[in-house]
Amino acid sequence: MRIIAELPHPEFKISILNMNRKFIVKIEQGSYEQTYKIAEADLLDGVNSVFELLDEEFLKTVATRFTAMRSDFKETYSRYNY
Repeated sequence: MRIIAELPHPEFKISILNMNRKFIVKIEQGSYEQTYKIAEADLLDGVNSVFELLDEEFLKTVATRFTAMRSDFKETYSRYNY
């Protein structure tokens, strides 16, 4: 697996990796991570197509999901009095 691109973003660390004929989009915020795998064969323009997929509408849903992930973990963590 190798990193082929990193995209600047004010809220997330976005990395695009390549492995086994797949692009892997890894989006990190703090200790949380979301990963999306896309077969190279499903894209017409290689990594440029991956850049197109990462539009503002998609990144808004990513931000919402990170908020839910934090909330879910906080709830389970507090059930055990940590």
